[in-house]
Amino acid sequence: MKNSFILIFLISALCLSCAEKPKTRPNILFIFADDQRSDALGIAGNNVLKTPNIDELARTGTRFTNAYVMGGNHGAICAASRAMMLSGKSLFHVLDKLEGQETMPMHFAKQGYETFGTGKWHNEKEMFEASFQKGKNVFLGGMADHFSISVRDLPADGKLSEPEKKGYSTDLFVDVAKEFLEDYANSAQENPFFAYVSFTVPHDPYSPKADYINRYHTAKILLPENFMGLHPFAFDQLNVRDENLIAWPRKPELVKEILSDYYSLITHLDDQVGKLISTLKEKGLYENTIIVYAADNGLAIGSHGLLGKQNLYEHSTKVPMIISGPGIPKDQLSDAFVYLYDLFPTLAELASIPSPESIDGQSLVPVLNGEKKEIRNSLFTAYRHTVRSIREGNWKLIRYPERDFTQLFDLENDPFELNNLAENPASYQQLNKLKAILEREQKLAGDTVLWTAETILPLEYDHTKIERSPDQWQPGYTLKKYFNTYD
Repeated sequence: MKNSFILIFLISALCLSCAEKPKTRPNILFIFADDQRSDALGIAGNNVLKTPNIDELARTGTRFTNAYVMGGNHGAICAASRAMMLSGKSLFHVLDKLEGQETMPMHFAKQGYETFGTGKWHNEKEMFEASFQKGKNVFLGGMADHFSISVRDLPADGKLSEPEKKGYSTDLFVDVAKEFLEDYANSAQENPFFAYVSFTVPHDPYSPKADYINRYHTAKILLPENFMGLHPFAFDQLNVRDENLIAWPRKPELVKEILSDYYSLITHLDDQVGKLISTLKEKGLYENTIIVYAADNGLAIGSHGLLGKQNLYEHSTKVPMIISGPGIPKDQLSDAFVYLYDLFPTLAELASIPSPESIDGQSLVPVLNGEKKEIRNSLFTAYRHTVRSIREGNWKLIRYPERDFTQLFDLENDPFELNNLAENPASYQQLNKLKAILEREQKLAGDTVLWTAETILPLEYDHTKIERSPDQWQPGYTLKKYFNTYD
């Protein structure tokens, strides 16, 4: 009898030891760039730009090659983009305001995560205070002089301090993010962390730190395949924000100068991303941390005669998106159609916490683990009331209601959107199919813009009458280089 009790005890102990231990919830490090094109990465095929740290992050995780921002309701696309990403909702359900929304860091905090934020916050000040438990070097706004950026801290009372001008933006944000990671590693680590590091580069002003200037000589820089001196027709404000940096028609040598500075800003960013990853490794946090790298929107920089992101071409709506960490397949590419706002439910599922309610984003976990190739079969984007677009497979339609004008592109054979097939009779069936899908997606999203506006405006414009002037954030370097007004 005694031996029987001993045997039962040993079997029970063995079963308990074999039982699956509670899964340790992963930390989240969310790295967000500002105005980075999806092809502005070495690993994305850019043979000039050097981004070794982000490239390595992609090799240790999954990179999405068809990730998009849904669009914007005004020229500051990044405000709407960040509101969508942080709330998990589409453009027509959140626009650019977060008030009344449950943000991603709020949701993670409710599930026991320690939350920290630094860098750009282009939505309401009160919503940063409501979203994060800790914060340092927080910039409230859309753009700033990188050398003289006004930042705030979030003390124990939960109210952001008065702004103070410090050093170079990219360094400021990484310095305090590293400090947070080091302090966390030295703490009791009772709860996992959610750290949000949001950069202001490579958004203009295109003013790199001195030791990064001329890292990329213009002689080695190639113009975009779809470079144009002028956009071929009017469709909105052709001198909105970014578009003012250089005159019309765009001069190839000046676009190369912009690209030189743009690449330098990205390389500086990449170096700082490397420091964050090194800190995770040095502090023993890397193996249990999911790292996201993404950007809020793309940028034209000479493509189609444009400089900015206030359009629906691929170069302005497509963004880099990488997810790396425990349980994420390594060196994997996915061409699934995804929005930035899909990251919210994706990270919730990866962290084994409840998914947020009443959102539009869809978890990408089935794509990550190979259960599905896609989570949607079409992709709808919008800019103000002036442009709408739909993509299905490799076909893409862009509609300009106020101009009664349509573009139709076969992206498989025309990835740079140069050959408009809308007037080609052989493409009418495809055009009508996409039009029906666009109208369906508009209805589902709550978008009331009609296929054709009541008042039709001309496509023609006189570029010599477009006026431009520098904004208040341009430092001497860019004034001298692009406006010639530095004294």
